[in-house]
Amino acid sequence: MRGLLYLLLLWACVPSWAGHAYAQFGDVKYPGTFHHFDYVNPDAPKGGELVLVSPTRLSSFDKYNPFTLKGNAAPGLSGLVFETLLTGTLDEPTTAYGLLAEDVSVSSDKRSVTFRLRAQARFNNGDTVLASDVKYSFDKLTSKEAAPQFRTLYAEVIDAKVIDARTVRFDFARANPELPLIVGNLPVFSQKWGMKEGVSQPLDKIVTNLPIGSGPYKIGRVVFGRDISYDRDPNYWARDVNVRRGLFNFDRITYRLYKDNTAQLEGFKAGEFDFIQSFVAREWARAYAGKAFNTGQLIKRELKHGNAGDFQGFLFNTRLPKFQDVRVREAIGLAMDFEWMNRQLFYNAYQRVRGYFVASDFEATGLPDAAELALLTPLRAQLAPEVFSAPVPMPPRTEIDPASGQTLRDHLRQAKALLAQAGWTYREGALRNAQGEPFTLEFLDNSGAMGRVVTPFAKNLEKLGFVVNYKVIDFAVLQKRLDVFDFEIISNRNVGSESPGTELMERFGSKAAGTEGSGNFMGIQDSAVDALLEKVISSKTRPQLITAVRALDRVLRHGHYAVPHWYGGVHRVAWRNGRFEQPAVTPRYYQPEAWAVSTWWATRDNQATLAAETRGQP
Repeated sequence: MRGLLYLLLLWACVPSWAGHAYAQFGDVKYPGTFHHFDYVNPDAPKGGELVLVSPTRLSSFDKYNPFTLKGNAAPGLSGLVFETLLTGTLDEPTTAYGLLAEDVSVSSDKRSVTFRLRAQARFNNGDTVLASDVKYSFDKLTSKEAAPQFRTLYAEVIDAKVIDARTVRFDFARANPELPLIVGNLPVFSQKWGMKEGVSQPLDKIVTNLPIGSGPYKIGRVVFGRDISYDRDPNYWARDVNVRRGLFNFDRITYRLYKDNTAQLEGFKAGEFDFIQSFVAREWARAYAGKAFNTGQLIKRELKHGNAGDFQGFLFNTRLPKFQDVRVREAIGLAMDFEWMNRQLFYNAYQRVRGYFVASDFEATGLPDAAELALLTPLRAQLAPEVFSAPVPMPPRTEIDPASGQTLRDHLRQAKALLAQAGWTYREGALRNAQGEPFTLEFLDNSGAMGRVVTPFAKNLEKLGFVVNYKVIDFAVLQKRLDVFDFEIISNRNVGSESPGTELMERFGSKAAGTEGSGNFMGIQDSAVDALLEKVISSKTRPQLITAVRALDRVLRHGHYAVPHWYGGVHRVAWRNGRFEQPAVTPRYYQPEAWAVSTWWATRDNQATLAAETRGQP
């Protein structure tokens, strides 16, 4: 009997997956002998500089640690300075290849994954990257010293165990085919980062200590709080590794921060930086124009991509009593006239966001099919009857011709009826509840860019009796308020994904709703949503994942937790001409900045300019 038990234990340790890559659903594109990714130029020259603006709303920074809750980290840190065990690609959604790790092995019971580190992997101080560094990073990120979203992300990882100097194993609470990808994406940093007199400091006390990472860049010159440059490490350990060949070609990457969009755009036209992505249709149509564009000094392009559509919308903080009735939230959504906005403000450049996974395989449509019903039926008691009997909710659509469909006036009538059912009626000049309290709405923004959208929306809401306030505050203040969920309505955008998974727990899960600093801004606490999230992260095949996410999308949309905004089918990008070259192949899945930073390279003139500057010449 003891011998049989030993054989069973031995069998359980035999890997069911081992190799140079891991795919959640088994579809690996590149073989172990591959030389480089298809979308790079393996012979791209190194040199020159790329100057960018922050891809977020960040207008200042006060730390070099992107893993803690307090403060604002400098842009670019995570992708340029720190590396992970595995790295994803821009042409596969659910596969990752060995970066710090040369081998990944998943046990036959799917309850653990083991990584073998590359012998040549080095931190930027010259130290070898060891399994103990991986465990140290995991322990720090899952402690209370780190931002809470990491604890949510790694909630199903029991432990990281050092097997030997170059081997580390992660044990899982249950079999989940996404978990090897999640731990494979663990940022790894040195145990010496922030060390004082040989003693490790708490992660949240490491603020302005220069990071000790293994990435292709190190922090260079800094105008603290405003500009930051990253210099390519000439001793970068992975410059000849296949997953890095042809990537990260610039000698220097600089981020410049601006207080508002107007100053940013004017800075671009004046040549203060090289590359920008536009998110405002009016600016793209009217402000990205002039002599510099006409002469070809600045290039303006709409770039196609295969990404899933981004979700963007006005999010309700349902922790507040006034937003807890779904009829109230639906009524507010009925007051947005997107068709008018698209004509008058957006130059008809957008389509309406319909749900949380728009323009992807994961978007719910019509009535639930048999596969969705198999997941939803056990939750019937927790769900509204409409989830089963009515098509998935679509944003209201207004028509110019009243005879062809509903008008804004029709929608406002529907909204008025919903509000009355929820106990809110118009009297004494405002929409009031039974206690006579007026219904106030506060929209928070940090840039002022949403003002032209909120203004017509507010006029429609005021027709229903809402008292609307639009408030613009500094990004740092907004971030602090978001961290503690001190807001009523905010505008937010989530980048679309071709493989949604565990990150949705952070966005929609009940536990995250009560965790400061989480991404569940809407405060969703719904047992049915939690059950569907479990189905999402436990999916073993892509069809299972598609069904689970569609069911989730359906339930969320019936909850009316947000007023959907809009999305575009292209990336709107501009850059300075004559300074850059691009690979011949454009990847299917990409975000413009990451694509430029990682795969573009400098022209000879660009390289000469930086070389002269480095030598101190004018």
